[in-house]
Amino acid sequence: MSKTEELNDWSYAQKCKKAVENLKKNGFEAVYCHDSQEVFHYILNEAEAAHSVGFGGSLSVADLKLTDKLKGMGKEILNHGAPDLAPEEKLAITKRQLTCDLFLTGSNAVTLSGILVNVDGNGNRAASMFFGPEKVIVVVGRNKLVDGGVEEAMQRIKTYAAPPNAKRLDLSTPCASTGFCADCNSPQRICRVTTIIEKKPRNTDIRVLVVNEDMGL
Repeated sequence: MSKTEELNDWSYAQKCKKAVENLKKNGFEAVYCHDSQEVFHYILNEAEAAHSVGFGGSLSVADLKLTDKLKGMGKEILNHGAPDLAPEEKLAITKRQLTCDLFLTGSNAVTLSGILVNVDGNGNRAASMFFGPEKVIVVVGRNKLVDGGVEEAMQRIKTYAAPPNAKRLDLSTPCASTGFCADCNSPQRICRVTTIIEKKPRNTDIRVLVVNEDMGL
């Protein structure tokens, strides 16, 4: 690691730890993780007691490549993004994710003050984050952290998350073509449901893993 990389890593570590500190103040169980391997092992440990595991469609989680390992542990995988699913099958899976034992997802943005901000097209991922599943694990790469408040979080989502996600999903939206948000009214617009989780919901066990590594979009 070069001196520049070392200093950059140190700087991000301070931000990650600050976010963890404030997430805890907001009632969440928050954990600082040095890298994605630490996240991988944390999730496998937490999955031991789960029968069903839901995947919210997060690249941060998908890149961990947990599916085969969890299947080998005998877990039922609820992944509406699995290939070759009919629309009605995808819908059925998203509804079952609402009551799964363990729900795995990312967050579009997290403020250093400990607030989770998310924007969805259907709202299924956001809904499963705060009510329904027995346990929720939110994986947050350092690239998702914003120094300011909710307004800056929304700016991050519209600038850095939504356009590449629309491109990834092969949608016919202006941002999928230009790379820039046009606040469109496209039928395939993915920015439709916005959630702001300021404090841990009373009846949901949410673990937020803040990782000193870029993860997801």
